[in-house]
Amino acid sequence: MRGYLSTVPKPLQHPEPSQIRLSAVLEALSDPIRRVIVQRLSLNGERSCSTFLSYASKTNLSYHLARLRTAGLIRIRPEGTSRMLSLRSADVEARFPGLLRAVLASASVEGTRAARRAKRSTRRSA
Repeated sequence: MRGYLSTVPKPLQHPEPSQIRLSAVLEALSDPIRRVIVQRLSLNGERSCSTFLSYASKTNLSYHLARLRTAGLIRIRPEGTSRMLSLRSADVEARFPGLLRAVLASASVEGTRAARRAKRSTRRSA
């Protein structure tokens, strides 16, 4: 069948829970965009990839999602023409107890502080 393009997405590889490495998880979570994606998935559950297009261009988002997937933090599954993302919190928790909770709590505090600073600077310039 010459010229035939498959519309079935290639299956993505996800590390087994025993293959999740601490260095890969910490490296993946070191980026603010990836931390926000993990936070949103933690709060809202499974979401479509397109949910996160406001954080980065499609190409850049694909890069960030691949880093999170290969680190073992998220699972990506096809659903029709979309790809759905879910946080692998149980797998990460089993491998590194308390790590994800601590990172998410710290990121939440950082985000709150940044929002307060932005609000103060907006008031001063007004």
